[in-house]
Amino acid sequence: MADQKVSNERKKELEKLDPFQENLLKTMACAKEYKKQLILIASAVVLLAMVFSGVMYSFQKAENSAAILVNKALKKYAHAKDPDKGYEQVKDDFQLIFTDYTNTVAGRQAKVKFAKICYDALKFDQSYQYYKESLEIFDDQALMENLLLASLGHVCLAQKKFDEAEKYFFQIEKGKTDLLKDEARYTLAMLYETDNNVAESKKMYEKIVTEYENSMYKPVAQSKIDEMK
Repeated sequence: MADQKVSNERKKELEKLDPFQENLLKTMACAKEYKKQLILIASAVVLLAMVFSGVMYSFQKAENSAAILVNKALKKYAHAKDPDKGYEQVKDDFQLIFTDYTNTVAGRQAKVKFAKICYDALKFDQSYQYYKESLEIFDDQALMENLLLASLGHVCLAQKKFDEAEKYFFQIEKGKTDLLKDEARYTLAMLYETDNNVAESKKMYEKIVTEYENSMYKPVAQSKIDEMK
């Protein structure tokens, strides 16, 4: 009898569902009840993935196309006999890039390259325009920002806009990164000297001598300091 009782109790235990089986059945029942909704959700997820994939493909295609056009324009410019002819040969190519691929990385970098091309061709107004636009694009990148500030400063010097040039070089002098800071200080020293501000000029020369051991501007700066004694 005892054996029969144990057997019956064991049979009842086996007939009961364990927690995993019970949850699985509940899930299956829920899925059956909301079958249409789940199918719609799954379809939406697949569609979203396809759209995202298509957008990324479009971005990459545009990026590649822009890079190819920039390289072609730069190669054409490299074969020009002088900066003026080079500018004339590639200006339309770069305008096309700026119109059709302005939001690509290659398109944004092309503005910096074309600004230098304009500068070498003595197209200072255009050079300033493209350097200025590039500064607004790369204002969150300290190294690139200094490069563009220096470029804007040199354009202003070429235009004899000395006060504006001073403004750009002063931003580099007070900036967080040391890139081109010795050049900025040297240029500021010369501007102060031209304006008969000997004290500020000497201060900039001294900063170069004491802080930039390997600067190409150090020998000249030291010479200027000796002259001011």
